Amino acid sequence: MSLLGTQDDLKVLVETLNFKQKVDRSLQLIREAYDKYGDGLVVANSLGKDSVVVWDLAKKVDPKIKGFIVTTRFKPKETVEFMNQEVVRYPELAVYKNDSEISPELYNVDPDQCCEVLKVEPVKRAVDEMKVTCWVTGLRCTEGRTRTDYKEVEERDKGLIKLNPILIWKEREVWQYLALYEVKVNPLYKEGYRSLGCSPCTRITNDDNERAGRWIGTSKCGGECGIHTRPLKSNLDGDGI
Repeated sequence: MSLLGTQDDLKVLVETLNFKQKVDRSLQLIREAYDKYGDGLVVANSLGKDSVVVWDLAKKVDPKIKGFIVTTRFKPKETVEFMNQEVVRYPELAVYKNDSEISPELYNVDPDQCCEVLKVEPVKRAVDEMKVTCWVTGLRCTEGRTRTDYKEVEERDKGLIKLNPILIWKEREVWQYLALYEVKVNPLYKEGYRSLGCSPCTRITNDDNERAGRWIGTSKCGGECGIHTRPLKSNLDGDGI
């Protein structure tokens, strides 16, 4: 039975499937999507712990699967170094960046606009230039308040499927996978970070909310950069959300 069209109760699956069952489900979702979309399936790799799990799972399905990374001028040096190492290991990872001029402290004045320029625009460009028909993300519904209502398979932009194969994983299971399969991770996690972003907008916190350190002190705190909430094909044929 195909998982791409199922309407399973995800909140039940979060609590009832064990680690192996979740790994198997994630692999099946990627495999089915790759069979359906072929080279149009591309993994979005943010270099965070969830992304590297999805990237490793995708490589288990087929080593030829491609991906893209979006970086910004504000990424921590540790993340940039990790990115450079990953691109050497996986030349099929394309890097996208927006170097257009912005106000030096736009992240303080208007963090939403800063993310729009530095993150959302490069993702749109990647989707267009790589002719993506199905993008694969590391989004999880257990990460925080803004991520509870997503589905494993979505079409938020017409003609662009979004696959969230580890949506039902818990943070513990992500680290379980990384340890068991010896997947390399961003060294910033050793410093205590639980969610990684740009330097000016990311802090270490002890809050229960995994994303509480993102955009801390702003109305955007614990929120989203926009790639999961805004149209990615607004200048093409998509409708967005």
